[in-house]
Amino acid sequence: MILNISAVLLFGAVSALAVKTRSAGGGSALVLFLFGFFVAGTGAYGPIHNLVQASADALTALGN
Repeated sequence: MILNISAVLLFGAVSALAVKTRSAGGGSALVLFLFGFFVAGTGAYGPIHNLVQASADALTALGN
């Protein structure tokens, strides 16, 4: 079974959880950065999107 989730939706939900629980670690800062990045769609979108896509593909390959 394949489940597709939008990166904006995923990072938005995790960001809301991080803010609600008042976690201030490095992981939550990264999630908030990525959420803002995907929402804004800046000129750096291409390289960062490729990095996130490669990471997702690597995690998918680990499951096989």
